Amino acid sequence: MTELYDDERLDYATADKTMKIIQSPSVFSFSLDAILLANFTYVPIKRGRILDLGTGNGIIPLLLSRRTHATITAVDIQPRLISMAKRNVEMNDLQEQIAVVEGDLKDLQPDIGHSNYDVVTCNPPYFSTPAKTELNQNEHLTIARHEVRCTLEDVVKACKLHVKPGGKVSVVHRPGRLVDIISLFRTYKLEPKRLRFVYPKKGREANMLLIEAIRDGQADLKILPPLYIYHEDGSYTDEAEAIIHG
Repeated sequence: MTELYDDERLDYATADKTMKIIQSPSVFSFSLDAILLANFTYVPIKRGRILDLGTGNGIIPLLLSRRTHATITAVDIQPRLISMAKRNVEMNDLQEQIAVVEGDLKDLQPDIGHSNYDVVTCNPPYFSTPAKTELNQNEHLTIARHEVRCTLEDVVKACKLHVKPGGKVSVVHRPGRLVDIISLFRTYKLEPKRLRFVYPKKGREANMLLIEAIRDGQADLKILPPLYIYHEDGSYTDEAEAIIHG
């Protein structure tokens, strides 16, 4: 029996109800961006090494484990989230495939190895650090959403340090940071290769982007077709339905 703490609850991580996940409204609950990033990310099917930075409760490694036999290392700076991620791995009997590591992505190189991973994923904090009066009063949510413990440049630098030459880096973020992302990718020798914008509905502005880069790659960026999440009536589009519930 998996032990739950405080306001934690047990949910299903997948629509077929074969994978469970511990969540908490006051600490961490995964959202659509994590599902989309896991679906967007290239993964080696049979072997390889994957690194997920800022893993939260481990949702991205859990979802990726259904598509690959590669070993996955999941990293987060918050002890409470590390506890949740470890229990999620154990509850789904994935200890042989997923290792959970507590640490700061700015200082991780000696612990998990330089240029060691075929794929690095990250769902980073979206918002630049605001004034203290604008921060969420919940420390867990503040760290997850705002650049208080790491900046976008820290994230990109860590991705470059740990991905192999020729390896892939996948990130989900907000469209307003696209110029910053591409500029930082190129500064750290990560060449953008695939870019997809996500829209809530047709006729609305994009509110998410998915981007993949290759370390030391050649310039050749492909703009993928837009991904629309909802029809006008609020129901999922066929593609969104397939990604979210498929």
